[in-house]
Amino acid sequence: MKESKNVSGTDFAKVDAHVITAEEYEEIPELDDDFFENAVWQIDGKPFTPPAKVGRPPKENPKQATTIRLDPDILAAFKAGGKGWQTRINNALREYLEAKGLAAEVKA
Repeated sequence: MKESKNVSGTDFAKVDAHVITAEEYEEIPELDDDFFENAVWQIDGKPFTPPAKVGRPPKENPKQATTIRLDPDILAAFKAGGKGWQTRINNALREYLEAKGLAAEVKA
């Protein structure tokens, strides 16, 4: 196996041989929440500010996950329309509620 070149100029044998004493541990500051809140990210030695939030912003009225049993032919008909079949089922149910005059009660 090839030995890697020591480009840092550090005497790693000396570092490996060093035994850390209790006094040296006391010199090391504790990495508390304040440390991480004030830390500066760096990429290639340059400060970097990560985006505050990743992903879509939260919706005011998000959809709720549920399980529903449908007849196979009904499900196949909605899925045959391609992507968005769950939205189409949601819209069909909303139209039904509006036709029965129940939509206002549900949305409130």
